[in-house]
Amino acid sequence: MVKVNVYGIDGSVSEKIDLPAVFDTEYRPDIIKKSFNVMRSNKRQPYGSDPFAGKRHATASVGKGRGSSRVPRLTQGTKAALAPCVVGGRRAHPPKVARDWKEKINKKEKVKAIKSALAATRDKSMVSNRGHIFDGKITLPVIVDDKFGNCKKTKEVIETLEKIGIYDDILRATNGTHIRAGRGKMRGRKYKTPKSILIVSTKEKIHKSSRNLTGIDIVEPKNLNIEHLAPGGTAGRLTIITKSDLEKIGGGV
Repeated sequence: MVKVNVYGIDGSVSEKIDLPAVFDTEYRPDIIKKSFNVMRSNKRQPYGSDPFAGKRHATASVGKGRGSSRVPRLTQGTKAALAPCVVGGRRAHPPKVARDWKEKINKKEKVKAIKSALAATRDKSMVSNRGHIFDGKITLPVIVDDKFGNCKKTKEVIETLEKIGIYDDILRATNGTHIRAGRGKMRGRKYKTPKSILIVSTKEKIHKSSRNLTGIDIVEPKNLNIEHLAPGGTAGRLTIITKSDLEKIGGGV
């Protein structure tokens, strides 16, 4: 059993407790990545091109013996059309809406991935390698007193995070927000924001007071999944867990 500190809202260490056995799970990056890819592929929205794209022309082939290629041409001119090999022609093998992107994963593998990703949250080197910034003196995952879940204002949450020594990670996410490179800029996803802290709590007040902080995710223990614990398929997210919810994680995962 690994002992960790329990931090109060003033940043002081109130006590030391043992982490549940789930945090001793073997680290399996292969299963974590597999589980993440399955979840993302099951969230994909089917897409496809218009069945008539590139076919809305009156075309005809000129036939052979005229010294020009036999590709279909516009009846009102000589420009080539319709064929996949010409400008403005149809796609040879366009994406189809009927394609099924869904994948499957064994239940035991799915549970193993979540347990393994949970165990990675206590490894300082893995959390640091993900890019998170935190005070090296604290213990991970950050266990806080249940009073933290009753913070009504964002200002109170920020003060607590500063006293514990992990608020710099939110500033990292704020400063790291940037304009996406690519066509996504025109499709409603102009900005990319790094992930910062994951807060695990059942308290409704902390959900409301923390949601405006950059890169933060707030989730109840029963809703924990691999996207929360290992964004991008890489485990080791900086995680805050309230003391009472730590017991639920130990008994329910």
